[in-house]
Amino acid sequence: MATLLHRLGTTAFRRWPLFIAGWVAVLLAIGALAAGFAKPTSDSFSIPGIPSEQAADLQSELFPGATDAFDQANVTVVVAAPEGESLSDPQWSGAVDDLVAALSGLPQLPEDPQATNPGLGNPVQVAAGQEQQLVQQARQSGGDVDAARADAAAVSPLSSDGRVGLITFAWDVDTVADVDPTTIDDLTSVMDDARDGGLVVEANGAGSQTQTAPGGTAELIGVGIALVVLLLTFGSLVAAGLPILIALVGVAIGSLGITAATALVDVSSFTPVLAVMIGLAVGIDYTLFILARYRTELEHTDDRQEAAGRAVGTAGSAVVFAGLTVLIALSALSVVRIPFLTAMGVAAAATVFIAVLIALTLLPAVLGMLKSKSFGGRVRRYAPKREADGRLLNNGVRWARVLGKRPVAFVLLVVVALGALAIPLKDLRLAFPTDSTASTDTTQRQASDLMAEAFGAGREGPLLVVVDARDVAAADRNAAFGEVAAWAAGQDDVVNAQIVATNADPTADPADPASAPTGALVQITPASGPDDPDTQDLLTALRDGQSDIEASTGTTTGVTGLTAITTDVSDRLADALPIYLVIVIGLAFILLMIVFRSILVPLTATLGFLLSVLATLGATVAIFQEGAFGIFEGQPIVSFIPIFLIGVVFGLAMDYQVFLVTRMREAHVHGMTTREAVVDGFRNSARVVTAAATIMTAVFAGFMLEDDPIIKSMGFALAIAIVFDAFVVRMVLVPALLYLLGEKAWWLPRWLDRILPDVDVEGEKLGRPAGVAAGGAHAGAVADTEDAAHHGGAHAARGHLAADRSEEERTRS
Repeated sequence: MATLLHRLGTTAFRRWPLFIAGWVAVLLAIGALAAGFAKPTSDSFSIPGIPSEQAADLQSELFPGATDAFDQANVTVVVAAPEGESLSDPQWSGAVDDLVAALSGLPQLPEDPQATNPGLGNPVQVAAGQEQQLVQQARQSGGDVDAARADAAAVSPLSSDGRVGLITFAWDVDTVADVDPTTIDDLTSVMDDARDGGLVVEANGAGSQTQTAPGGTAELIGVGIALVVLLLTFGSLVAAGLPILIALVGVAIGSLGITAATALVDVSSFTPVLAVMIGLAVGIDYTLFILARYRTELEHTDDRQEAAGRAVGTAGSAVVFAGLTVLIALSALSVVRIPFLTAMGVAAAATVFIAVLIALTLLPAVLGMLKSKSFGGRVRRYAPKREADGRLLNNGVRWARVLGKRPVAFVLLVVVALGALAIPLKDLRLAFPTDSTASTDTTQRQASDLMAEAFGAGREGPLLVVVDARDVAAADRNAAFGEVAAWAAGQDDVVNAQIVATNADPTADPADPASAPTGALVQITPASGPDDPDTQDLLTALRDGQSDIEASTGTTTGVTGLTAITTDVSDRLADALPIYLVIVIGLAFILLMIVFRSILVPLTATLGFLLSVLATLGATVAIFQEGAFGIFEGQPIVSFIPIFLIGVVFGLAMDYQVFLVTRMREAHVHGMTTREAVVDGFRNSARVVTAAATIMTAVFAGFMLEDDPIIKSMGFALAIAIVFDAFVVRMVLVPALLYLLGEKAWWLPRWLDRILPDVDVEGEKLGRPAGVAAGGAHAGAVADTEDAAHHGGAHAARGHLAADRSEEERTRS
């Protein structure tokens, strides 16, 4: 692989106009496709095969006009009179009438919004009409009038004290994404006018806010911090800007490609954001590794083309492998058979793939264009200290020697610390964000709080039982529907259950048995909120009792609704998490065994990965779910974050493992003891790995400034994962374990060595130009950015490794 990449690097350097023009053409072509064929993103989190989806399909059969729960652009305007007063008071009744009239004039409403159910009207009047209708139906059918009044109160848009009312309507759009931002602006303006009149007015529902993808500020902050870190690393304005420029090109191509893909498949609004988040971070890092190696190679040769080729052949080989691990981890999300998660994983993987290609081809092409100006705009020069033998004495060496003095203490410290951080994970609660978990300064959260106080927490998250009575005799169907409703009402945590719709023909003669409805919808109002564990227990109880009620009535039933769907999705994700974790850890072990030709080194790497993931999830639960330190408001963890986090952290962890430990392995095979090899690995790699991890942490942490809770929590989790894995696991735990293992760390059975493929990640097969000591260059994964400040001294200090390399080559032959 190193030989092929060396050839690719030299070709790109020599024919830089062709490579640069090719990438520009790709960018323009994908941009044109995105501009011409892109469609709106979709936030449907449904999963085929889950019980709520099956019930929703049954509902569509019985009620052909039913709309997918995620596509309903509903708005609930919550209006309240001042404390101690009622909306029925003349002053406030008139104000509510004015509000309803203004709402009726908004764009994107149905032609006759008052004709919809429950109708866009004054909640005082709508509530009275609903109660009158239900009571009249009960009297006509000989039913219980008191029960009819109770049913009316359970769905009434007016609170029992008459102070709070609900004005509910839906935009006339196909999906929530079709709601224009100007429509939301008009809605906000109408609400502000009503507030000026003395009413309390808030709004929630999927159609109450603009569906815009977050981003922008976060990326700028991350890029700004990356520029500072790169400037400190290279001491050159041009060199500091190159990784950012190259990464931005890759991110632009990746994000435009995802936008263009919306013409063919449904893409979540969060998919491009996550792809940009990951693509920007790895794009900068991969370019940084190769550029740093290029700078080192210039110390061994005046041939810039050869230096570029060797940089791509050595550090580029490690970039390919590191990128491959990220690709596999993200693509493997498809194993759990969750469409929206698969789409996010594939989109992010595609962006990483482009980042790898860009680093391997566009960077050497730009270096070929700049030539001697690649490290121009110098702002500082680095003059490293040296030991008596001429070797560099830097902070990496100092830290490695500190670790070597007390390796047992450092291992215990890391294991105990990360283990303690993982403890909150036992209370992990997965759910999808709702208006009731939004930030307290949003109108959505304030509307939810008003609703919960006036109507009960369960009003916002009802469950829906679909009843199929096509196999029941026509004369018995209504009785069957009633029995199902009574069964649902008898469950714990249920405030009310009633039949809210049947598919009977309204024009047919009710006395004709043939006109009896074949399906009904039973709405269940829980006592608890949509994200409350009691509501999930209720859902479980309903499904556990389905077989009995179906046997008793002869019907087929299913429970659906937005709450049921999101609960099922969360359960599926939670069930898939252990499976995916096993797959990723197993894959990590095999890949690292191939790279390091060892069993114990991959074992320490995968155990460290597991520790960092568990600690990350524990910290995320503590900060976001439990609200520790008051930094964020406590709310459930978004369901897909843990499994997505595992995939991303696995890939990034393997990046740092490869770039740091391959240098140790190279030093060891050249004759150093394990203890000396660990120190040498830190001497040549710690600076660049630290810079890369700092950049990646900054990029991810910038997303914590977004308002969206999903992006905020994802940014935090990824940022803290990098801190734990790069700085704690890779730079403390792994080297300390290598000190303890000694020479046993590199043990591999002969039979296994024969069957494992020989992947030249370190570029050992690349020869040195004449006049350069074979051992004089760092053939590992990470370039020594500090070598650029010295010349002959470093060559002499490393020359003693030449004999070791020659002996190794003779042994292999």
